Amino acid sequence: MTAVGVIRGITTDRRAVIPSLRRLRSEEGQANPLPVWDELRALGEVVPAPWGGYFVTGFDACSQILRGRNWLVPDFAWQERRPDAARWQDPATREMTRTLSRLNPPTHTFQRRALGNLFDRGTLEAMGPGIDAQVSRLLDRLDLELRRHGEADFATTVGDQLPIHTVGHWLGIPDEHFPHILDFTHRQVHAQELLPTKSELAVSAEATLEMKAFFTGFVADRRARPGNDVLSGWIRYWDAQFPGDRAAADQMLYDLTMFITIASLETTATLLANAVWLLTQEPSRADWLRRHPEHVDDAVDEALRYDPPIHLNSRYAADDTVLAGVPIAKDTVVHVLYGAANHDPRRNPDPHVFDIRRKGGHLTFGGGAHYCLGTSLARLEARLLLTRLLQRFPTLRPTARPTYANRMVFRRITSLKVTT
Repeated sequence: MTAVGVIRGITTDRRAVIPSLRRLRSEEGQANPLPVWDELRALGEVVPAPWGGYFVTGFDACSQILRGRNWLVPDFAWQERRPDAARWQDPATREMTRTLSRLNPPTHTFQRRALGNLFDRGTLEAMGPGIDAQVSRLLDRLDLELRRHGEADFATTVGDQLPIHTVGHWLGIPDEHFPHILDFTHRQVHAQELLPTKSELAVSAEATLEMKAFFTGFVADRRARPGNDVLSGWIRYWDAQFPGDRAAADQMLYDLTMFITIASLETTATLLANAVWLLTQEPSRADWLRRHPEHVDDAVDEALRYDPPIHLNSRYAADDTVLAGVPIAKDTVVHVLYGAANHDPRRNPDPHVFDIRRKGGHLTFGGGAHYCLGTSLARLEARLLLTRLLQRFPTLRPTARPTYANRMVFRRITSLKVTT
């Protein structure tokens, strides 16, 4: 038995969390989830979920789950042991369960080690000039929209576009495919929600077919015309790992290429839009950062802490254990609430204050074996964008609050109207 954290109160009523979850998906809750995080923390560190399992709200307990080897991701083996195993048979759900984010050792270790440090210092230095040039092009487009109409949508004009151009160019995907990739990514993500409806799963299933067709074809095209790019290197590596088994190599190549691409898009786009919204809604923040550009990385981290692009992630107990004083049976699922943990006042005093100089802590990139692969790349994109944005648009400000997709897990700003 492993004790994690210290109990801070617990409710035994599994229905108590339902009003908070409803508010989290409401228009009001999407616009300002902070009161919901407070409500959930008030219920305890470990809050029973209506369908079984628990929500976890405290920073230390969430950190221990994300970093602990006795907490595993819900993989195929776990799904097959569920009494409601049919729930996990949806094709879109199964497609994502094969990706790195849903693999446990030793399979996860094998794939993760093969990738190495995808975005090490040398890679980022090589990518930097191209990302910076793309930032300039996108800000040119934003400027043109502002001049023509007096208002522009930062989320669609810049926020959505920078991540797909970054990862797309890195993998050698032709630009003309970017709109299609963004489209099926936005639709496929429903399958990764906590409680998707049948209609949402149907949308995800159709998007999954498009996604699979695109990335399977992309790998096949690169295999036919290899070069010195990242994907060609992966092809050579996995062909060597599976000698004589082209199908196994191609499956691995599809899984990795698809996952790394789509995982780089919405989360980074939301970070970019969030950072701009949080900095420009109060001009004094942007003005201060403009005068102190050495703190741009601190601003990015505070945006990640204050409003994480992912609301929750799930793990299950590998063995019987105790979490914050609550007995947790083997195979029980727990949902790590990033926002509640990041706003835990025991870790970040005055958590609802956006403070660029906070130097606080957050769990937004996860932890342990599943720490986000693209952390350094996302930070680089945000740093370059904010630096140039503050220089070029000293009076940029929002004309309205952002609008959000109606989701519980993956937060997405669908529109952020700005003016100068």
